[in-house]
Amino acid sequence: MDFKVVSEYQPTGDQPQAIEQLTQGLNDGAFAQTLLGVTGSGKTFTVANVIAEVNRPTLVLSHNKTLAAQLYSELKQFFPDNSVEYIVSYYDYYQPEAYLPTTNTYIEKDLSINEEIEKLRLSATSSLLSGRRDIIVVSSVSCIYGMGNPEDLYANLITIKVGQTLARNAFLRKLVDALYSRNEVEFKRGNFRVKGDTIDNFQADADSATRVVFWGDEIEEIKNFNPENGKIINSVDQILIYPASLFVTTQGRMNAAVKSIQDDLVHQVEYFQEIGKPLEAKRIQERVEYDLEMMKELGYCPGIENYSRYFDGRKAGSSPF
Repeated sequence: MDFKVVSEYQPTGDQPQAIEQLTQGLNDGAFAQTLLGVTGSGKTFTVANVIAEVNRPTLVLSHNKTLAAQLYSELKQFFPDNSVEYIVSYYDYYQPEAYLPTTNTYIEKDLSINEEIEKLRLSATSSLLSGRRDIIVVSSVSCIYGMGNPEDLYANLITIKVGQTLARNAFLRKLVDALYSRNEVEFKRGNFRVKGDTIDNFQADADSATRVVFWGDEIEEIKNFNPENGKIINSVDQILIYPASLFVTTQGRMNAAVKSIQDDLVHQVEYFQEIGKPLEAKRIQERVEYDLEMMKELGYCPGIENYSRYFDGRKAGSSPF
């Protein structure tokens, strides 16, 4: 689908000339162009028309969240039939973990994630993975940071359709691999619940939930419904379920990463001991072992071997708390 600006206004004054020159510069491969104008002169409207003329996927980069939100709102009004997405940092509060060896004090990481912004980030990722070309992503500088491996996101993409032969438990396993969590009490984004042959899944990038009804090992119905009141919105023949997190990965990559962490841990502990820092060595050993053991118990890396023999036979997984 091509970009189409929807507005009751038309470019006037200097805007048609600016649109023509900016479009020509982009088509000629200009490295940089600058659009000057006072506040309220219609710069966003001008740029919207340039996007429609050039007809390319567009990244709009803002220096802060407030301006990014304003641009997102305006561009979404100008392009109601196209995909306008929003990516900013989803932390309302973030305190990194820290360790003070002099007092043997560990300060645990603390953070608060804004669920609505997380949904918008996942929606943007889903749109980019869908193969659409009519996409505008409005973002702050947070877009320069890593957001997961596209290959792993594709590997955990779930496609189901009515009449497909798929065991119910196999579908549940796919949801878990895509980082969805089963929750029979609180039904929110990123969760699913099971009632017999019916599975309700609340996709992390949407406001509606999906109900999948099985008949034996066959998918009988797929419906979208309102998670707040349970009202059915529509029935569909096929649906794509994108991972519940940007940082989903494959089992093979996870196992390889864990083994690499084990090797690095051995070298780092030996290094701390050699330079006379036994407290730091003990602390990092306990912390990493605890995290790896938790990953193993949660099923993220069930195939990893126990490596505690490297540390004088001490059992791995003891909690540092």
